[in-house]
Amino acid sequence: MADVNRYWTLADRPVGAWPDADTFELREGPIPVPAQGQALTRTIYVSLDPYQWGYKRSGADKPGQPCHARTVSQVVESRIPGLEAGDFVFNTNGWSLYGLMGEGTSRPAYMVPRKLEPAQGRISHAVGVLGMLGLTAYAGMIVQCGAKAGDTVVVSAASGGVGQIAGQLARLRGARVVGVAGRPEKCRFVTETLGFDACVSHASPTFAQDLAAACPAGIDVYFENVGGPVFDAVLPLFNPGARMTICGLISHYGDAPGGDARAEETARAQARGVVVTNLFVGDYVESHHEAMLAELGPAVASGQVKYLEDVRTGFEAIPAAFADMLKGGNFGKILVRVSEDPTLA
Repeated sequence: MADVNRYWTLADRPVGAWPDADTFELREGPIPVPAQGQALTRTIYVSLDPYQWGYKRSGADKPGQPCHARTVSQVVESRIPGLEAGDFVFNTNGWSLYGLMGEGTSRPAYMVPRKLEPAQGRISHAVGVLGMLGLTAYAGMIVQCGAKAGDTVVVSAASGGVGQIAGQLARLRGARVVGVAGRPEKCRFVTETLGFDACVSHASPTFAQDLAAACPAGIDVYFENVGGPVFDAVLPLFNPGARMTICGLISHYGDAPGGDARAEETARAQARGVVVTNLFVGDYVESHHEAMLAELGPAVASGQVKYLEDVRTGFEAIPAAFADMLKGGNFGKILVRVSEDPTLA
């Protein structure tokens, strides 16, 4: 074990629209010592997600403290009954090489740490398809929108961590699924690997016309991850009684404080008779987490559901990878491996 802990923190409260080289600061400190009811864990994977930028801009992340993130870690020392050194866990160490979990440690209420079983699948999936991302896709596409056979479903950011799962869940129920992505290779992945019926590039100068051509019967379900011009192109294609879930609005994450893009999208869609639901995954942990695992666990293991990870390497790579993700530079669910993953040996 290293002699010191290393962690990335905000250099100051973010004031710019997007992070830059001066936003984060690398620091060192003592490795924490677990008290009774706690465990010391070594971070293996750090999950990078668009919501984290809003978390940091809102002041939820404090300068001097490790930046928040969901993580997959290995137990170094445990004073928690039933948890032993060497066990793998989902927890929230953040942008830190070491962290404590258990009694008296802070975390978002719905991000409950849990022990992982490597025999049941890749441990990195705990921050992806078999974790909060899988539950987000399941809650939005199945619980909120009720995607079914005969629907035309559109998913924005279709090659991203949530989008790729949401679209496949709709496809498994017999819906016609159209993705929206960026680069040509992303669009090919969405159709050729994930099995979507079509994928349209938002970078095309004829994007709105391309989307309309891909949805000749209109749109019944829209899974929103992006906002902005993508939503503008979707809006006139909604069928009466269409359903829309707003998962994220990455195009607005750099907006000046004070705006409410979710409320604006909701009002505009409702004016066309669309049933709009804002998605907050924490509302579904207790009620639907087990159902999500029961469906996606076997489907991923069998290859029926495909899932692409964009794994960057090295603790120093976290800030650049985070900024790249916010600009759409990732291809699949992005995470950073910051230490050895013994399950890959």
